[in-house]
Parts: sequence; C-alpha cells; structure tokens
Amino acid sequence: MDASIEGVRVAGTQRGAVPVVTLAPDDEEETDLLPIFIGFSEATSIVRGLDADDIGRPLTHDLLLDGFEELGGRVDRVSISSVEEGTYFADLHLVTPRGSAVIDARPSDALALAARTNAPIEIDPEVFEGGGDDPEQYHQLHDIRDVLDGSGPTTWPPTEDEFDE
Repeated sequence: MDASIEGVRVAGTQRGAVPVVTLAPDDEEETDLLPIFIGFSEATSIVRGLDADDIGRPLTHDLLLDGFEELGGRVDRVSISSVEEGTYFADLHLVTPRGSAVIDARPSDALALAARTNAPIEIDPEVFEGGGDDPEQYHQLHDIRDVLDGSGPTTWPPTEDEFDE
C-alpha cells in the first residue's frame, strides 16, 4: 500500500522521550497510522528532509543521496517490507546506470532519503495490518520540531498515555 509520512513526534515511554514517525496510507478509507519508533538523530534527519532544511554542509543522508546522484542513480521508492519481533525492516529501491538495485535499510534511514527525494513510500499490507494503530493517540504528541527548538515539554511522558515501544 502507498503511504506518506504523516508526522514525526515525541512520545513518552517507560524509557523516557522517544521519537516516533507515523506513516499514513494514501487510501482515504484507511484511518489507522503505522507508528515506527526511532532515534532522535534519525527523526531530526527525516524532519530536515521534509522541511528541505539546508544547513550548509551535508549530513549523512545528504551525503549518501549526493553519492547516489553523482554516480547516476536515484531513489525510486522506499518499502517498509517486514517486521520481526517489533523491529521494522525497509528496502531502498534504486535506479542506477547498471539497472535497478534493492538495498536493505533501517526504516528511519529509508524514510530520511524518501523525505529528501519525494520518493514514493510503500508499506507491505501485512506489516500495516500487524502494526497499524489509532491515530488519535499520536496526534496528541508533540511535534519533534517543538521539542528540538525548546518549546516542547521538558518532562516525560508529556501525555496521559505512556507508550510501549
């Protein structure tokens, strides 16, 4: 199923503040989101890609993308392909001068590249079925941009709900 990055927020968990990227299916009849808990640096990179922030020097995902493009390749699409014991897996689909290639990737890295290139995002239907969740509990969380600029909460969990990753 086709999807897009719906948001990057911060949840209070038993281990403290943890960023979560939420993916929304493009199918308007589907109301659930797929939450994937990630690290702060990965969340920051996704948001920088979404916001097209240019900080002057390339960060890791910018450097990787520059390398693909310099060698004549491009990101064709990103797939959230499986989940094993709560860990999500992704595939980065590339088009290169030598043909197509698929590279195993962490979802956060694949999504950071998709955010920079507007590459389509796909979620395996079985992955979504097993991990899709009610969006209301995620909409009440703080956007990571607010947390990064200091306008978000300073104690966790910032909501009544505590999330189990």
